[in-house]
Amino acid sequence: MTERRHVPLPAAFADNRDGLPEKVFILRKRLYIKAKQEPRFRFYALYDRITRPDVLAAAWDQVAMNGGAPGVDGVSIEDVLNAPGGVDGFLTELHESLTQKTYRPRAVRLKMIPKANGGERPLGIPTVRDRVVQTAAKLILEPIFEADFLAVSYGFRPRRSAHDALDAIEEGLARGLTAVYDADLKGYFDRIPHALLLACVQRRVADGAVLKLIRQWLRAPMQEQPQGRRGPPRTIRRRAGTPQGGVISPLLANLYLHWMDKRFHGADGPAQFAKARLVRYADDFVILARYQGTRISDWVEAIVEDWMGLEINRDKTRTVTLRQPGASLDFLGYTFRFEQDKFGRPQRFLNRVPSAKACARERERLRRMTGPERCLVPVPQLITEINQQVRGWANYFGKGRSRPAFRSMNWFLQQRVVRHLKRRSQRPYRPPAGVTWYQHIYKHLGLVQL
Repeated sequence: MTERRHVPLPAAFADNRDGLPEKVFILRKRLYIKAKQEPRFRFYALYDRITRPDVLAAAWDQVAMNGGAPGVDGVSIEDVLNAPGGVDGFLTELHESLTQKTYRPRAVRLKMIPKANGGERPLGIPTVRDRVVQTAAKLILEPIFEADFLAVSYGFRPRRSAHDALDAIEEGLARGLTAVYDADLKGYFDRIPHALLLACVQRRVADGAVLKLIRQWLRAPMQEQPQGRRGPPRTIRRRAGTPQGGVISPLLANLYLHWMDKRFHGADGPAQFAKARLVRYADDFVILARYQGTRISDWVEAIVEDWMGLEINRDKTRTVTLRQPGASLDFLGYTFRFEQDKFGRPQRFLNRVPSAKACARERERLRRMTGPERCLVPVPQLITEINQQVRGWANYFGKGRSRPAFRSMNWFLQQRVVRHLKRRSQRPYRPPAGVTWYQHIYKHLGLVQL
């Protein structure tokens, strides 16, 4: 008989801060406790929990709150709300199709979105109907897999954030683990082998109906409507990957790389032979150690490429020793580097600042928001949109030594707003008499200052 043990609950399962229905919250907590108490247990009866009306209703609430574009069927959140049967009719029909096993996912709408480096990456947009079912599955599967996930993983997990990952890196660097292997995986979400991913799921899930659902979502084709052309969309059949944009995709992507985390801390992993520390945010990860030889990089290549069937982007993957003068590490929009003491003392201190690329991306967003094509937007609305964007950026980049970057951004935004106001009309735009531009845009118009 398996020995029961007390399970300390993480915040995501200890309190219902996310506002889930009470029975759904309790169900998730029980699933987490069961999985934590019995690491080898495989769950045989999950499909009936995914199809429960209260679970589907909770899933709808999350999908509706997140919004998002319609899928290939063109049905939006508003269309469901305004339909004759409304949300109740939508959920009743969905429940019946799931319980009668007639549910089939639609194709995923493919949309190419720009990347920070100037390229594009594919975004897969499931239909609203499929997003609700995927969210319901995530509500049930997430606590089971969370019981197995290690503390070194931070991305797309409940009550964990990019700031937590950044704090972990800062702590490791402060402890002297300043030799860093900075990894980049090439097209991770598009390259996950389906067979190996399903094998990872099956280590915990033995319910054939749930496995069939996941298999259908993985194999759902992608449809792209060529720009500027009419006629049928282009259909892409997928043999690998879980498309970014799907609700279930981040959980499955985390599950697959979880096995790299496990091997890292195994008997033959860098945590043992190099006393190294792993920090992973989704498919971005760094390995911190006191010394980086070829043994760590060889281990990563053997596990990631030979064992997991993925590919390392060698053009972006690098090893850096931060104690060397001028060395720095960029991760999740921040730059870590050791800098000279401003009072001339010999020791150097660890600094964490918004990266140059992150600042450049924000300036480009502000350029677009204050460009000539925005001259017809009313000034109060424009200032509100700018303030919302700037506050969000500052909330994320307010950690570490951010004041120099904020001062620079304030100056840039001030110049952009003044230039925009001057071009709005053929008549020269001027502040009221006796009022400076500074007073006008900050006190009268209400532009925020970082």
